[in-house]
Amino acid sequence: MTNFVRIESGGERRYLPERFKMPNRKKDPRLFGYLPYFERPRIQWPGGARVAFWVVPNIEVFELLPPHNRHRSPYGRPLPDTLKYSTADYGNRVGVWRMIEAMDARGVRGSVSLNTALCIHHPEIIEACVARGWELFGHGIYNSRFPHGMDEAQERRMLVDAIETVDAVAGQRIVGWLAPGMANTPRTIELIAEYGFAYTVDLFHDDQPFPVNTRKGRLTSVPYSVEGNDLLVWYFTTLGSPRDWCNLLKRQFDRLYEEGAYSGTVMCIPLHPFAVGQPHRIDAFAEALDHITGHDDVWMTTGREIAAWFNTHHYDEFVAAIADREAAVAGGAS
Repeated sequence: MTNFVRIESGGERRYLPERFKMPNRKKDPRLFGYLPYFERPRIQWPGGARVAFWVVPNIEVFELLPPHNRHRSPYGRPLPDTLKYSTADYGNRVGVWRMIEAMDARGVRGSVSLNTALCIHHPEIIEACVARGWELFGHGIYNSRFPHGMDEAQERRMLVDAIETVDAVAGQRIVGWLAPGMANTPRTIELIAEYGFAYTVDLFHDDQPFPVNTRKGRLTSVPYSVEGNDLLVWYFTTLGSPRDWCNLLKRQFDRLYEEGAYSGTVMCIPLHPFAVGQPHRIDAFAEALDHITGHDDVWMTTGREIAAWFNTHHYDEFVAAIADREAAVAGGAS
């Protein structure tokens, strides 16, 4: 005899065979709740802006001979991998300066996803970012070292090193985090909340900021972008041309701008200077910026400012709406 479970969805009650019930639900950490996109509290950005627009240059340092990590290789080729090592360093020697020039010309600040080792290896880049009022946030120590295999003490040291180094060198307390290689451990989210971070960009689940469930602190997921990430588009998809990427960014912005008339959205352009800073690609980036900055009602901002605004003005309202929905669903299923 088949057992059935009752499912509430969109105000309708349905019954499904019990074998379709999600297994191991208790093991799901449930990092974020659920609210349908068009049934949420309205987000109002400063000045009535439709879109909060931020640019994230991932400014990174790689090692020619990184420590061995049996869980993951940074290059995927035998070491020393001079090809990938030197290609990445092109970004710090050439590409970053082209990228900065394009952003300066359009009044766009950066929120730098920063490998802390850059403070030692390329202090000139740090000085240039600080002089422009750019935000710096955490992205591990080297981009050739991943958290895979770290114990809790090692991961804590990585976070403390990032906090203390950036504060000492740039006078900023980092409040955002993107794990190197987008590689979290099961502890990462709880740890960054414990250390007082305001936002994470390691959750790619939405086009609006969203509260993250943690035991301590008030942590928000600020939208990043896998789809518009220059590196992922050019190196890991069939959208290989700068023109394709530029058109993708324009279409992404146009849709978010349209929807932002009702409730504020977020658009992020993630960059890697060794990719976007190539001579044949930089003009595509400049063209996309021209399109975006040519619109009214766009908040040209940083991750720090997005998180601070959302945490102050909308976080509690979202938490309450999530709780109300979960209570309604639980009541309907009882």
